[in-house]
Amino acid sequence: KLYKLLRLECPPLGLESLRVKDPQLRASSYKRRGLGPHRGRLNIQSGIEDGDIYDGAWCAQYEDKKQWLEVDARRPTRFTGVILQGRSSIWSWDFILTYKVQFSNDTLVWQPAMNGTKEAVFEGNQDTETPVLALFNESATVARYIRINPQSWYENGTICLRAEVLGCTLPDPNNIYAWQQTEQGTKDKLDFRHHNYKEMRKLMKSVTEACPDITHIYSIGKSHMGLKMYVMEISDHPGKHELGEPEFRYVAGMHGNEALGRELLLNLMQYICQEYKLGNQRIVRLVKETRIHLLPSMNPDGYEMAFKKGSELAGWALGRYSYQGIDMNHNFADLNKVMWDAIEFDFQNNDKSKLINHYIPIPEYYTSEDAFVALETRAVINWMQNIPFVLSANLHGGELVVTYPFDRTEDWAPHDDTPTPDNSFFRWLATVYASTNQVMSNPDRRPCHNENFQRYNNIINGANWHTVQGSMNDFSYLHTNCFDVTVELSCDKFPHASELPIEWENNKESLLIYMEQVHRGLKGVIRDKDTEAGIADAIIKVDDIDHHIRSVADGDYWRLLNPGEYEVTVSAEGYNPSTRMCRVMYEHYPTICDFRLTKTPKQRLKEILAKGGKLPKDLQLRILEKCTFLNS
Repeated sequence: KLYKLLRLECPPLGLESLRVKDPQLRASSYKRRGLGPHRGRLNIQSGIEDGDIYDGAWCAQYEDKKQWLEVDARRPTRFTGVILQGRSSIWSWDFILTYKVQFSNDTLVWQPAMNGTKEAVFEGNQDTETPVLALFNESATVARYIRINPQSWYENGTICLRAEVLGCTLPDPNNIYAWQQTEQGTKDKLDFRHHNYKEMRKLMKSVTEACPDITHIYSIGKSHMGLKMYVMEISDHPGKHELGEPEFRYVAGMHGNEALGRELLLNLMQYICQEYKLGNQRIVRLVKETRIHLLPSMNPDGYEMAFKKGSELAGWALGRYSYQGIDMNHNFADLNKVMWDAIEFDFQNNDKSKLINHYIPIPEYYTSEDAFVALETRAVINWMQNIPFVLSANLHGGELVVTYPFDRTEDWAPHDDTPTPDNSFFRWLATVYASTNQVMSNPDRRPCHNENFQRYNNIINGANWHTVQGSMNDFSYLHTNCFDVTVELSCDKFPHASELPIEWENNKESLLIYMEQVHRGLKGVIRDKDTEAGIADAIIKVDDIDHHIRSVADGDYWRLLNPGEYEVTVSAEGYNPSTRMCRVMYEHYPTICDFRLTKTPKQRLKEILAKGGKLPKDLQLRILEKCTFLNS
């Protein structure tokens, strides 16, 4: 309770979120550049190589009680506490057992934190990962600078730490510190706080009450602990699929402790509702032309665990997994292997008849009751199969980058560029989000942890970052019509509530413009030429792109493509194939490319005989001609 009150009163200065810049961090000494003071940030992650420039802590060069890590708040601040963590490393085991704290206004004269009449000694860590909070007493010194001064450390380790500092900046009525560049918030009046399960339901209900004509809440299933997985649908005709209108989804909270995506989707619901009512033409057009589905919490059990600890004390992993301990980012059926095995078999046997590149079926072992598949994963797969999604993004946290499939390498290499046949369009999708995100697109930003994604323009093939078996992105592409990317939204997985307004502003345009990409490429309806009825499960093939899609129940389809001219062939069981040229333009709306298919004589004969009808003359002549040809 004390911590809850404290975090409302005095938030983190922002070591973890990088609001505190590298020049604001100094140290008495450090072992090497990769263990410098700029690395002494809560939850920072190290590289995998010993001696990496991206190490996982500040580590002092000397082992004595005179070492310190200093934070410059840049203005008078009432410091209220420190959160400490050990070093992130697969090679070393280092953490601080006890420490002192000092304050200063000029870095020359230092005042220690006191415990009555004695200098306070604070308890540190017992392991490298668990964040530990120390609160200062009410007489904590107001100062500009704070130093963390280790007094004892793990006996087999050395002086290393990661930290966050809590404090409230003092009012500045005379504008003495106006020269400081402060981050702007947002003008949007949204509910900027972290919402637990009950609060999330309440907020979603309030949106439907404010905009009943364009919103609808439904559940796709329950978590292991029985929490419903709620989805907000936004459309001008909620509750049904409209012919020719594409379906879009955002999924957040697959890892329960990556909380920013959850809050951004709750913000997005509110924003769309408010702006639609105000007549914002961009939002009105988006709502009328798109059926939008927002799943803010795919892993509600994991989120509840992280939420109870709090945004700074949840650590790097608490709440990541499902209640059963499943990482849902690796829990979808591995269809990549099915596809690559089939390709290899066809190549060896010179038989392309069994080649599959779309709608790959789920293996039987995966669907059995004994399969180690989370209830939440099964619910999402069922959702994918019931709604013909065209485009999606999976919102994560802990980095700043957009990744696109494939996410798994073909030969199990740790990382290797493994593109899909639609690589150029996936790169476009990733670039659209990354280039409009205010932090990703900032050329002066520093890397979050141990990868510098700016050299890739903040986008990367998922498998080229690190291989992931059974990812949702790969499954979505290989089992459905939907294109899916992963957005890593922020360096801080669980940013403090005070950071949420600026994070919304960082991502607002990206969230909107990415949704608008569902209208790029081709769309149309495939009909029976005689009856005008829509044809479901027709296969749409684009020349030179070895990945097909299928029409849905009413015969409508959407094929995401970059601008260009394409030869498109449509085929369906019982129909003659049809081919036509379709040109995709640069405008923000799709090219209409309809098809009308004629039944094959065999299919017509089959249907007529099934009804006990008489053969029409044209069909009689075709059969006679074929028989004459065969007898000649």
